[in-house]
Amino acid sequence: MGIVGRTVLVVDDEPQIRALLREYLAAEGYQVLEADSGATALRQLGMLSEPAARNVDLVLLDIGLPDVDGLQVLTQLRRSSQVYVILVTARTEETDKLVGLTVGADDYITKPFSVREVVARIKAVFRRMDVSTEPDDADVIVIGDLRIDLGAHEVRQAGALVELSALDFDLLAALAASPGRVLSRVQLLEKVWGYDFYGDERVVDVHIRTMRKALADDPLEPRYIATVRGVGYKFLPGRPR
Repeated sequence: MGIVGRTVLVVDDEPQIRALLREYLAAEGYQVLEADSGATALRQLGMLSEPAARNVDLVLLDIGLPDVDGLQVLTQLRRSSQVYVILVTARTEETDKLVGLTVGADDYITKPFSVREVVARIKAVFRRMDVSTEPDDADVIVIGDLRIDLGAHEVRQAGALVELSALDFDLLAALAASPGRVLSRVQLLEKVWGYDFYGDERVVDVHIRTMRKALADDPLEPRYIATVRGVGYKFLPGRPR
């Protein structure tokens, strides 16, 4: 069963899909909000100068909406919120998926999909959230000029606060927890996404790029995260500049 009190916003213009997802998610104990358009979704999320109906923990966002493209909704949402977003798309072009991830989606699912798979992914996201909020005696990682506070979910670089999405933070923490060790994309998917990933492993590459940008880390002369071609990534220990 899901955790009572968790709220999922389902954004899709097809009522049958919304009804099916609502049924399955409600059976898991989740609160379900629905939106049949981009404008309705933005209102539900408090993005149109209106208070949000309630706190939303995860958004299942269809790209092909009748009014505002789902990517536009995501772009506007990311200006002020880091709520977990799973894109739902019927498009087959890889560029659509990668653009969505670049804009700020945490994951994507392609239609037609298995409702059980969608629910499994959502449950995995919430399990990961719960684990990340548990107290830990060793909740601060300090390497070079980076200070990663796991309890506060905060990164400081030479004392300055670094703005990272929740998922980028978890990815950085996973790499920094094993400095010098190469982690493959599959290992990072398992550590950070927390389930058997069905999509494109390049989701890791997209989040590595956004994380490097936030840290001003040049991939050609990395200070923190090095690419090990054909294998994955590793965190470089103790190389402040």
